[in-house]
Amino acid sequence: MAIIKKTEKNWLLVDQDEDQFIGFTLPLYLDNGDRASTKTTMEAVKQNLRNLCSTEAGERIMQPNLGVRLKRFLFEPGDETTKDEIREVILESINYWLPFLLIKNMDIEMAEIESDSDPLRNTMTIKLDFSLNQNPTINDSIEVTI
Repeated sequence: MAIIKKTEKNWLLVDQDEDQFIGFTLPLYLDNGDRASTKTTMEAVKQNLRNLCSTEAGERIMQPNLGVRLKRFLFEPGDETTKDEIREVILESINYWLPFLLIKNMDIEMAEIESDSDPLRNTMTIKLDFSLNQNPTINDSIEVTI
């Protein structure tokens, strides 16, 4: 059963049962027979944020608005105007789907097209530093490549 440890300043739930999990990790893979599951709140939040940024809006059945329309920026120039538009789209989606997150920093790198044989051409890497609104002292980050 999940309990709140009132003696600690960390308000996150601590689950005392080793067999209880919060959510799934994607892609679903089993490592050494373990379940593909998240055990802590921050693991679940990181997984949810990574899934939101990796999902294209309209891709999810019964949830046509879930996701971020990032693929449309892959062939745009990697200037500051495009990066500002990407930031705006990401923040709008996070504010709607994950309103409990506070985005502290967002770095966007867009790959330059070197040659047709370059496997990393037309990609962008987004690094998000975030915390939870209820406890901004606990920070974490994810990196998503599209």
